[in-house]
Amino acid sequence: MTQRITIDPITRLEGHGKIEIFLTPEGDVANTYFQIPELRGFERFCVGRPVEEMPLLTNRICGVCPEAHHMAAAKAADAVYHVNPPRTAKMLRELLYSAFYVTDHATHFYALGGPDFVMGPDAPVAERNILGVIHKVGLEIGGKVIAARKAGHTVVEIIGGRKVHPCTSIPGGMTKGITEDQRKEILEMGKWAVEFGQFSLKIFNDIVLGNKAYVDLILGDIYTHRTYYMGTVDENNHVNFYDGKVRVVDPDGKEFVKYSPNEYTQHIAEHVEPWTYLKFPYLKNVGWKGFTDGKDSGVYMATPLSRLNAADGMATPLAQAEYERFYGTLGGKPVHQRLATHWARLIELLYAAERWVELASDPEVASPNFHTVPTATPTEGVGIVEAPRGTLTHHYTTDERGVLTKVNLIVGTTNNYAPISMSINKAATSLIKKGTVVTEPMLNMVEMAFRAYDPCFGCATHSLPGQMPLEITIRNSDGEVMEMLKRG
Repeated sequence: MTQRITIDPITRLEGHGKIEIFLTPEGDVANTYFQIPELRGFERFCVGRPVEEMPLLTNRICGVCPEAHHMAAAKAADAVYHVNPPRTAKMLRELLYSAFYVTDHATHFYALGGPDFVMGPDAPVAERNILGVIHKVGLEIGGKVIAARKAGHTVVEIIGGRKVHPCTSIPGGMTKGITEDQRKEILEMGKWAVEFGQFSLKIFNDIVLGNKAYVDLILGDIYTHRTYYMGTVDENNHVNFYDGKVRVVDPDGKEFVKYSPNEYTQHIAEHVEPWTYLKFPYLKNVGWKGFTDGKDSGVYMATPLSRLNAADGMATPLAQAEYERFYGTLGGKPVHQRLATHWARLIELLYAAERWVELASDPEVASPNFHTVPTATPTEGVGIVEAPRGTLTHHYTTDERGVLTKVNLIVGTTNNYAPISMSINKAATSLIKKGTVVTEPMLNMVEMAFRAYDPCFGCATHSLPGQMPLEITIRNSDGEVMEMLKRG
């Protein structure tokens, strides 16, 4: 008889999900399913809205990374109106976005992914969390994390109008600029953020890289997959979060394709399975071959590790030095070990902080020239940014009034659904064998397979054709069941 192990809910992620592990009668893993039970309907209920509302509407998809949706929506709206924002507007947007990146990556490392390494994957559940991390490494470090998040959200508020759900990016640029005094304030916070990025990398170096058991876990086969890798790069093929072309490299690290945002439909398709609301993007020109890796499979990954693999380097000096140390330590490019994503995330945090300082150091960021009024007839546009969790694509089509007739979103986490599922399956298959006593720490190591991707399922999920299972029980005043209605 087939046995079933359910991990529900999975922990330390944004959104909801569960893992179903089915065992053979002998006790080996027969199959695993990573199910997303929630539905996102933004594509449908945004139809009929004016396109200029999208930077405000789509950032309500999620409270974790509203800045990513705000930016992708604004860039898509720019494209719909065929308008090129002034340099100051682009700088303000990227400055806000860089500060957001520091806060978001800090949150994942210290609160979501870090406890598995700082406390250990087999630490008691009550200690394997942010409070356990602070207790182990000290209150001072906890204070630095809080200060980093405060600084980042302060910048988001100054430029974006609100600490959460920014509201100032519109077609053609921004609704407001910043003053010279605000520029100087933002610059000083950015300098501190650079120190925080270096500090975080030192913690990783001391606690994780200094522990042979952790290094062996990172480099081991349990969390390794050879896939394609995706990330946005600038004209020098360096990592860029806000603008550039999307570059994909194959499992050997060779460039497979590099495309502009409006070309994404030529390269990305989405596979649907009946047991989940989340779709499985894949490389159209390779094809969907199922949940398998290798050069013949269209499965790709879009994460901090993926962005480093897809790029030729970082655009700032301190991050570039860490980039070189990363690949020098792990044996060269590309790195296929998924747990190395935590290290890559901290390198990106440092890059974001350095970019924050670069942008805030330019006096033009405080210029009053922050908006170009759109004059062209709106049509269709695509906006792409790198969300912390992966490449984020917003695609809008409107009528001549700018009212949306079609919306498609490929969210950062959606890109990674196939590799996440594969990683969970491989971890479960490697850890759970015939005769094994399944323990909570062992199941946590299965969860570690998805946690490296820092998934956010609140904004990643949608279904075809757009209905969700529903069960309604009607009872009388005595609590007796009178009728049950089911759909799905």
